[in-house]
Amino acid sequence: MQTAVVQLSSGRDLTANRERAVALVARAAGAGAGLVVLPEATQCGFGGPDDDLAAAAEPLDGPFVEALTRAARAGGTTVLAGMFEAVPGEARVHNTVVAVGPDGLLDAYRKLHLYDALGWAESDRVVPGPLGADGGGLVVVPVDDVVVGVMTCYDLRFPEMARALVDRGATLLAVPAAWVAGPGKDDQWATLLSARAIESTAYVAAAAQPAPEYTGLSRLVGPDGTVRASLGATDDGCLVAGEVRAGEVAEVRGALPVLANRRFTVRPA
Repeated sequence: MQTAVVQLSSGRDLTANRERAVALVARAAGAGAGLVVLPEATQCGFGGPDDDLAAAAEPLDGPFVEALTRAARAGGTTVLAGMFEAVPGEARVHNTVVAVGPDGLLDAYRKLHLYDALGWAESDRVVPGPLGADGGGLVVVPVDDVVVGVMTCYDLRFPEMARALVDRGATLLAVPAAWVAGPGKDDQWATLLSARAIESTAYVAAAAQPAPEYTGLSRLVGPDGTVRASLGATDDGCLVAGEVRAGEVAEVRGALPVLANRRFTVRPA
């Protein structure tokens, strides 16, 4: 299956963001992509710390998801993209990644690990997603013969989340992100993407927002940790595609059975 990661910068104009996302999904589908991964906050940019995300948030049957559904149907593809989801009775929002196919919404992942670090306080404006004792709140979505486990941005720093998704069958980890730029952050991003692939023996498809505010460097990493395709830091409105094969995951896991050999399990805190 051809998989595309899209690197784009979103602003506060919801219509412009939506139209740009749809155009890039159409371009990816036209190149044969059966899975298209767009960044975190594609529907609306984070803006500054005082910008009201609730005013821009939408329900899961709102214009953003409807537009992605039309694009997925037209292209015969599955799309993952970040949005801000309205939370009834809350002044804050969910930072949500929706998975959309030709027939509509497949699932929605609400970000679990909020970026309260390095001077940021995402929790001031975002409600973390629920996490049940049985792992409820984690999302895996079958796409052709690949099983996509969904993470977003800061989740990447928590290896136990990737392992929990793999335990639920994931063979590809999708990581929509707006990885904030800063000293060493580009190296950390690249290293963590490869680490999650190596320890999970799974593909990683990471779509980031570009520099200068974010790091860019969107990429597809193989289950052996090698970078199969990548974009630069400043590329905007670009996509890169590569092939993913369930058979390759099986081959790598057969040769390097770290999942079978482990001595620990992962349980929600």
